[in-house]
Amino acid sequence: MDYKDTLNLPRTEFPMKANLSQREPEILKEWEIEQLYNKIKEITKDREKYILHDGPPYANGHIHMGTALNKILKDIIVKSKVMTGFNSDYVPGWDCHGLPIEHEIDKKLGEKKRSMSILEIRTLCREYAKKFIDIQRNEFRRLGVFGEWDNPYLTMDYKYVATIVREFGKFVDTGSVYKGKKPVHWCPSCRTALAEAEVEYQERKSPSIYVKFPVISDIGKVLPALTGQRISVLIWTTTPWTIPANLAIALHPDFTYVAVKVGDETFILADGLLEATMKTLGIVQYKVTERFSSSKLEGLRCRHPFIDRESLLILGNHVTLDAGTGCVHTAPGHGQEDYEIGLKYGLEIYAPVNDEGRFTDDVEFFAGEFVFDANKSVNKKLDEVGALLKEESISHSYPHCWRCKNPIVFRSTEQWFISMEKNRLREKALESIDRVKWIPSWGKDRIYGMIENRPDWCISRQRAWGVPITVFYCNSCSYTLAKKEIIDYVSDQFEKEGSNVWFSKEAKELLPPGTKCPECNGSDFKKEMDILDVWFDSGVSYAAVLEGRDCLKFPADIYLEGSDQHRGWFHSSLLTSVNNRGSAPYESVLTHGFVVDGQGKKMSKSSGNVIAPDEIINKYGAEILRLWVAAEDYRDDIRISEEILKRLSEAYRRIRNTCRYILGNLYDFDPLRDKVEYKDLLEIDRLSLHRLQKLIIRIRDAYDSFSFHTIYHSLHNFCVVDMSAFYLDVLKDRLYISLPGSRERRSAQTAIYEILSSIVRLMAPILSFTSEEVWKYIPSDGTKEGSVHLSQFPAANRDCIDEELATRWDTLLKVRGEVSRALESARRDKTIGHSLDAEVNLYVPEKLYGFLKSYIDDLKSIFIVSKVNLFNNGEGNGEFKSEEVDGLSINVGQAPGKKCERCWIYDPTVGDDGKHITICQRCVDAIEGT
Repeated sequence: MDYKDTLNLPRTEFPMKANLSQREPEILKEWEIEQLYNKIKEITKDREKYILHDGPPYANGHIHMGTALNKILKDIIVKSKVMTGFNSDYVPGWDCHGLPIEHEIDKKLGEKKRSMSILEIRTLCREYAKKFIDIQRNEFRRLGVFGEWDNPYLTMDYKYVATIVREFGKFVDTGSVYKGKKPVHWCPSCRTALAEAEVEYQERKSPSIYVKFPVISDIGKVLPALTGQRISVLIWTTTPWTIPANLAIALHPDFTYVAVKVGDETFILADGLLEATMKTLGIVQYKVTERFSSSKLEGLRCRHPFIDRESLLILGNHVTLDAGTGCVHTAPGHGQEDYEIGLKYGLEIYAPVNDEGRFTDDVEFFAGEFVFDANKSVNKKLDEVGALLKEESISHSYPHCWRCKNPIVFRSTEQWFISMEKNRLREKALESIDRVKWIPSWGKDRIYGMIENRPDWCISRQRAWGVPITVFYCNSCSYTLAKKEIIDYVSDQFEKEGSNVWFSKEAKELLPPGTKCPECNGSDFKKEMDILDVWFDSGVSYAAVLEGRDCLKFPADIYLEGSDQHRGWFHSSLLTSVNNRGSAPYESVLTHGFVVDGQGKKMSKSSGNVIAPDEIINKYGAEILRLWVAAEDYRDDIRISEEILKRLSEAYRRIRNTCRYILGNLYDFDPLRDKVEYKDLLEIDRLSLHRLQKLIIRIRDAYDSFSFHTIYHSLHNFCVVDMSAFYLDVLKDRLYISLPGSRERRSAQTAIYEILSSIVRLMAPILSFTSEEVWKYIPSDGTKEGSVHLSQFPAANRDCIDEELATRWDTLLKVRGEVSRALESARRDKTIGHSLDAEVNLYVPEKLYGFLKSYIDDLKSIFIVSKVNLFNNGEGNGEFKSEEVDGLSINVGQAPGKKCERCWIYDPTVGDDGKHITICQRCVDAIEGT
C-alpha cells in the first residue's frame, strides 16, 4: 500500500506563484464587471460617514512615485474605514487650470502661440488636461484604488468653475479683496505672479557686494565729532540688480552703530558686525571714532552711488546682525519687508522691471537688460564710480519657479489681493488651526507659523488658462465694479456655458441688463483679464465637492497630502473656508514625506535615480507597491530601491504562502458542519486564537491611528513567526496523520479557518488584490460576502483571550526554543538527521518539572520529535546546558523503535500490526478508522 495516499495532504487550486502583474488586471476586470464599488456604496449608504477629501493632483503628465504613494495611502484609509463600519465614499479630483498645463501648451506651440487667441489657447489647455485625466485615472485604477472614477471632480467643470466664482464673490462681499501695487514673487520666464506655494528654494550662486552710499546730510548736527568728514553708509546685498531701485537704507532701532575711520574716509555700520565686515573687506587699519544709536541717523540722507537720487536713512525691525553690515539696502518695489517699511516712510513703490524681467526704459545705464544679467553691469558701474568696496560670490538658498525651475524676482506690480487682516482672517485662521488634529503634531506649528507671518494673498495671475477674476472697470471713470450680486450673475453664466464666455463675450453681455457705474452713472465697461490663483480653485473644493455631493459632508474628516501642502492646499483651503464658512474644512490633517532613493537622495532625472510606478507594477505588481507604502513610516521621507522592493517581494511571498498553506488544509472543511466549539478546542489551538485576537486589536488600533507600518510588521511577524515557524509546523502531524473527521483535526482546522478569515480581512486595505484572491477560496460559513471588500474587519473575541494560557505557553515556547538549539547541535554532530529522528531527555528543576509533567503527552508534538523523557535535575544532567531557562539541560539521542513509513515518527509499535508492518499503531488506527 502507498501510505502517502492515506494522508490528508494539503490540496488547493490557489496558485503558489502570484504572477501579480498578470493576475491583477484580471481582478480589476472582475471588480469592474461586478460593479464592486457601487456595491460597497449600496451596503454602506446608511452608515455614519467618514470622508477623506482628495487633494487634486495636476492633470499634467503620468503619475510618479509621489502621487502613487499618496493615492495608495488614501485608498488604505478609505478601505479600512469601510471595513471598520463607516460609509467612506472617495471622490477623486483633478486640478485642471494653471501654469503647469499652460506651460506644456506653450512649449508645444512655440512662436505659433503669438498668433493665437486666448480662446484657442484655452481650448488646447482643456484638451490637454482631459487627456491626462484619462491617463492618470487608468494609472490610479491600476494601483487598486477604489473610488468614483467615473464621476470625479474636475476644477474645470462648469459647475465647479461657477462655485469658484461664487466663493470669490463672498470674499468681495466681506471687503477682503483689493487691488494694489505690492511686491510679489514674479517669474520672468512664465511672466506671471506666483503664490508662496509655487515657489521652491534651490541653492544658487549670487554676487555678494559691499557698497558705500555717501552721506549728504549735515551729520555734524547730530554727531558733532563727525563734522567735516567724508562719510558713507556701508550696505551689503546679494541682488546688485536691485541697486537702481534703491530709495532708502534701513538701520535697526535698537542696535548700536559705529563710525569707523579708514584712511581719509569714515564708514558707518553696525557695531555688532564691525569685525566681520572689516575682515571681509581686508581692512586691517581702522579706528572707531564714534558709537551712537541708530535714531541719531533717522531722516538723514545719502546719495545714490550712480543715479541722481537721494537714499533716506530709516529704521526697521527687520534688520539683523546675521550677515552684512547692519545697514540694509532698501528697494520698496522689490521686497516684502522693503515694501512695508517703505509704506511707513511714504516711499514710492518703485520697481523699474517689466513682465519679462528686463529693466524699463527709464533706468539709466541698464534699460532693456535682463535683471540677472545686469548684476555684472551694476557691479561694473559701482566700481567705476568708486562705490564698490568688495565683490565675491556666495552660494545660498534662492527662490525659483516650481514649474520652469528658473530663479524669480520680487517685483511690485498691480495685483489682486485677499487681505489677511480684513475680517480678522489671519486671527480666525490661527484659531481654527488649534481646533484641527494635525498628524504628525509638528504640522500644526508649521502651518501656524506660515499663517501667522504670511503677507496678504496675491490671487491674480497674468495667464490665459484659469478662472477669470470677474471684475469690471468703468471705461469712463475707471471705477472698479466688484459686487457679489454681479459676480453671482456671471457665475450663473459660467455654470451654463463655461468660463470661456468671459473671453468670447463683451462686458455688456456678461453684466446684468441696465448695470450702471455707481460713480459716474456710465454704462460702458471693460473686463479684468487676470485669472485667479489656481490655489484658490482647489482651495474652495470644500464648497464645490464636499458641499456639492450628498455622499460627502462638510467638514471632511481628513485631508491627506505631502508635507509641502502646509503652504499649498491645506493653506488655501483653510483661508477660504475660514473666511466663507467660519471654520476649517477638515477635522484632521495627515501629511506624508517625499519619495527618495535607497540612499535617501531626492529623485531626479538628472541624477538617473527615478523609478516610475509602471516599472514596478510590470516587474513586481501593484501589490508590492501597496506593500511598500504600508511597510515604510510615511511620516518621514520614504526610501525606495531595487533592494527594498526585493525584500518586500520576499515578505509578500511569505504572507501569500501562509495563506496558501492554510487554504490547502481546509479543502475538506465545512464551517457549518465541522466547526468545533471553542471550549472543545485543543489547548494549542486556543493559544493560536488568543494570539489572533491580540493581532486583531493591534492591527485595528494601527488602522485607527494610521500607523500602517505597524500593520505590515505585525502581519508579517504573525505569518512568519507565530504561524509558519511554530503553530503550522506543529500542526502538520495532526492535520496530515489524523482521521479526516477526528476532533483533533477539526480543532486545528477550526483555528486556522478563523485565522485565515481574519488576516485576509485585516490585510485587505493594503493587499487588496491578494486578499480578494484568497477570499474566493475560503470555505463559506453561509454568511461570507462575495468580495472581501464587502466584509468588515473581524472584531476581537474577548472570550478567546486567555492570558493564563498565554503565560503557560510562554514557558513552553522558551523550553521549545532551547530544545531546538539542542537538536541543531545534534544535527551538526550527525547524531540525528531530521528532528523526528530524535529522542529528547529534559533535565529540569523541580518547579519546571511539575509544569512540564502536565504536558508530557504533548511535548513530542510541540518539539516535533519522536520521544520526550522528563527528569528531575537530581536524576542527571544533559550535555546541552540552557542559558535561557535556569536549570534546564538537554540530551538528544536517536529515538528508539522503527521509523513509521506514514508519519515518520520512530515508535516501538511499528511492525506490531501484521497487516501494516511498516507503520505505527496510531497510523493503523487512522487508516482503519478506529
